[in-house]
Amino acid sequence: MSAQKDRWVFSFSFLLFCASSIPTRGSMRLLQELSPQEYFSSLQAGRASLAYFSHNVSPGAQPFLEQIENSAEALQDYGVSVVKVNCPKEDVSRYCGKENAVRKAYLFRGNMLIREFPTDALFDVNSIVANVLFALLFNEVKYVETLADLQNIENALKGRSNMVFAYVPATGTAEHRAVMEAAFAYGTVHQFVLTTEATLLKDTGNDESDVSSAQLLFCHCQQATDLAEPCRRTAMGQTLTMLNIHRHLKLMGAPLVTEVAEDPEKVSTVHLQLGLPLVFILSQKETYEADRRTAEFVAWQLLGKAGVALLSRDLVDLNILLRSNVALKTPDEGVPIKYLVLEDTDEVITLVENKNKIEQIQEDEEEDEEDEDEKENNNQDVQDDQVVEAVSRDKKRELPLEQILVLTEETFHSALLETARTVVLFYASWEAVSLAVLRSYTEVADHLKGTRGVLLSRVNCWDWPGVCTKENVTQLPTIKIYEKGERSVMYNGMWGTEELTSFIMLSRVSCPLKLATIDEAEGYLRGEFPSELSSHHHTSLLGVFSTATSEAREAFEEAGNILSGHVTMGMYFEDDALALSRKYAVSPPALLLARSGGRSVEGIALSKQSAQDMVRMIRYESLDIFPEITVQNLPRYLQFRKPFLILFSDGDIGQMESEEMLKLAKGRPQQAFVACWLNLKKTPVGRGVLKAYFATMPSLPVLVWVNLHAGGQVFKFPSEQSITEMNILSWLEKLKAGLEIPSSTLSEEDWKPPLPAYDFLQMMEMAVPELPLHTSHRRGDTPERHPPESPGGDTAVREEPAQETKAEKVGSPGRDLRGTAPRLAAREKQGKRHSKL
Repeated sequence: MSAQKDRWVFSFSFLLFCASSIPTRGSMRLLQELSPQEYFSSLQAGRASLAYFSHNVSPGAQPFLEQIENSAEALQDYGVSVVKVNCPKEDVSRYCGKENAVRKAYLFRGNMLIREFPTDALFDVNSIVANVLFALLFNEVKYVETLADLQNIENALKGRSNMVFAYVPATGTAEHRAVMEAAFAYGTVHQFVLTTEATLLKDTGNDESDVSSAQLLFCHCQQATDLAEPCRRTAMGQTLTMLNIHRHLKLMGAPLVTEVAEDPEKVSTVHLQLGLPLVFILSQKETYEADRRTAEFVAWQLLGKAGVALLSRDLVDLNILLRSNVALKTPDEGVPIKYLVLEDTDEVITLVENKNKIEQIQEDEEEDEEDEDEKENNNQDVQDDQVVEAVSRDKKRELPLEQILVLTEETFHSALLETARTVVLFYASWEAVSLAVLRSYTEVADHLKGTRGVLLSRVNCWDWPGVCTKENVTQLPTIKIYEKGERSVMYNGMWGTEELTSFIMLSRVSCPLKLATIDEAEGYLRGEFPSELSSHHHTSLLGVFSTATSEAREAFEEAGNILSGHVTMGMYFEDDALALSRKYAVSPPALLLARSGGRSVEGIALSKQSAQDMVRMIRYESLDIFPEITVQNLPRYLQFRKPFLILFSDGDIGQMESEEMLKLAKGRPQQAFVACWLNLKKTPVGRGVLKAYFATMPSLPVLVWVNLHAGGQVFKFPSEQSITEMNILSWLEKLKAGLEIPSSTLSEEDWKPPLPAYDFLQMMEMAVPELPLHTSHRRGDTPERHPPESPGGDTAVREEPAQETKAEKVGSPGRDLRGTAPRLAAREKQGKRHSKL
């Protein structure tokens, strides 16, 4: 690029050198003095000449002759010779004989007269050059007086060529000369149109233009195809000089958007060469189409003021913040590129038009970060949401999102068809829970890296609300798994990495999975079949049915559809199903439950149960017999509303305690309680639980009985007794008989957040009194969906300029910057507004 720049600068400098060197020969040598016979005999076909016929020079004609002599060097550049014809006194020919002939100048092409000019119209060099070129380019430069004439020319040019429309208050001026010189140089490339009618300038939409000043508009007719729509027009902001017009036409001829695949510091475009800044819109391949439209929208707004380039993060290794979405490169040497976080395209335009805006934005970002840090340090006592607090604390930590495909309105449906199973996270980039789930989602992507047939993707509903509405996403965040774009399964479990990974892995297999042979059924119980789950620890459930148990089989299949992704269910209903069930001492219909890779298989008879009854039974039976309680799995056990027998341990429990507790759990009568254990090292919140149970921290391990759903009494197993099945059963009998005194009794009060929640609706009412306060909905009601409104009552989507083409209206990027960091800036600003409230 630098070599091209050097060649361009050299060529332009050489042209200026040649142009400046011509006058040094002196205007008197360029102005020829000939007799009428010599002049007419020297005329050559196609060569233009300007002649002034004179008998003798009167004092009144002296100023005109001086201007003619001065114009000779300028007209020479355009192949026009200037001749003073000295008429003999006795000559009475057409040009020398008439008395008024000496008051005119004549323009010839060859021996054909093109135009007669009164000498008072040629009052200086500008008027002479302008009028001569206007006459020579009469067929190339169209002169119009009405809007209808201009529209006819536009319509004729649409789809073929562009137009340069110039308004000059009067002919013969310096501006008129500049336009004619530009038409002489660029007339074969663009159609030039000239007017001196001020009303026509206003009719073109330039109501605020100063009609006393010349104006030039570049009309982009080559891209226009609709006869009903006018060509886009880009006004030249500088005064009409030949150099400024040349510069403007160079900019209009440059690509609207330049695609960059190299270090932006090395990029050089015609805009930088002409002293204008270059704006980079940062993009990535997943959002290329949306980013391209955004870049084109910005480019049209900044045409003639700055260049716009689309910089792909996928092709260039940029050591910048992931949230940066715009970069600005100035033509000043040694000034580094500035990477910024902007919310919408209006800020980009303001950034270019106001040079001081860059420093202001950077200062604002630094001040905002400092203010937010200070608020985080000083306002910990008013934080009402622990998730928000955690996300806010880690907000500067960049997430590794490279392995998660970004889906947009254009790419959503096509992406679902490319992979066997597509996992889609629907979220909002400003919402705390969404960002917390996104963090887990990145860890899931790392675990599943290289897994065939699974694509992890995400849709920012803040940017693409239409996609989320069509997919019936009524709460955020939401995760759905699509099978080849058809059937979808929604995840309704915990948001931890382990749980999400397990759900995605289990969703890869049909539920229930129909098995064809006894060998397949045995391999399924051992965890060897299907192969996709051979390395995944899970409990296998196998339904065995005979031909006479079709009703139970249908209920089992329906239960499998409900539990898809949560458990692995197989189904065997071949002719030899009876032989398989007898092996495990059950009769069809039956459920075979295999834990620990099939080392122990438990047979459970299935009665005539409904699908919902089977779902509840399968959920319970698939739980571990003696589970380790964690924050993630606790809700599964709480839903049974049974007492807990918990062994608290500072690390892994001993083998003896584990075996005794496992025997107790297996032999518990009709699952009357949940036997479990809690590792304080893996789940530190357990220490807080023990402090709530006891006045002082007990020695570990400690066995505790607590019934959260009936009285809240807490009993501690005697520390002097060893933890054996017999000792525990004896102790439980004493509890049942009321012979033990509880260590503590938990309060029956509801567990509420430590601080009241923000009343955002009331705050919005106070901040914007003209907005009606929305009434809250009862649980279960579905609120009517409305597009967000601005404080003024208008819809939040702002209209584009009237000159926008239909194609752009269909896929308009609006004024929001999406792309690489879609709405991350908006997310942060949203947070700032909330904190200000």
